[in-house]
Amino acid sequence: MSGHSKWSNIKNRKGAQDKKRSEAFTKISKNILTAIRLGGGNSNPEVNMGLKIAIEKAKEVNMPKENIERLLARFEERKANLVSVILEGYGPFGIPVVIEVETDNKNRILSEIKLILKNYDGSLGETNSVMFQFDKVGEIELEKIDENTQLQLIDLGVIDFDENIVWVNLDDFSMINEKIKSQGLKIVRSEVVYRSKSPVVLNNEEQLNKILDFVDELESNDDIVGVFAGFDYN
Repeated sequence: MSGHSKWSNIKNRKGAQDKKRSEAFTKISKNILTAIRLGGGNSNPEVNMGLKIAIEKAKEVNMPKENIERLLARFEERKANLVSVILEGYGPFGIPVVIEVETDNKNRILSEIKLILKNYDGSLGETNSVMFQFDKVGEIELEKIDENTQLQLIDLGVIDFDENIVWVNLDDFSMINEKIKSQGLKIVRSEVVYRSKSPVVLNNEEQLNKILDFVDELESNDDIVGVFAGFDYN
């Protein structure tokens, strides 16, 4: 789920910090494929900024170059049969959810998503049933943001901050990515997301854990390329 890294200290209760090398490769592989899909199917990292960052992350965990090239080739082989679908609905506690899908079997993925929603007391909605509650924006996560960095980013045109995450207008997304890099700031993640306008505030950690488990289960499906849940937690 985009933007949920701020809850990672709680998610780590599951032992996520102790992932094996193979599990790390699996996660990185999905990040690369997701970056291609979110980049409109463009598998050229020189054009697709999100893909370029995902490949850099793969190299940081020592993923072999041939693995990366094989992933790019596999996507190129499959993309002619892929259909893009955006689904809307509600998860646990009435949380609005937007789910981006790319699949070669629409009926199968619909059944799988409906089952996950049902298991978490959620439901699938009609088109535009929750989309009006979200803005489509660029989201950039930086390794570190201090007070001086904030001033730099404001000058660049970012529209909002939250810890190490900034949001930008879509029209400025590529330009601000490049300017951030030119100023020596390290980008952890950069992608187009649906950002909730009025997130539901959760009352306790138990609720948060259930939402994170729900999102994890959706994200574990290879055909789901993005999960955007409208919640916050104090």
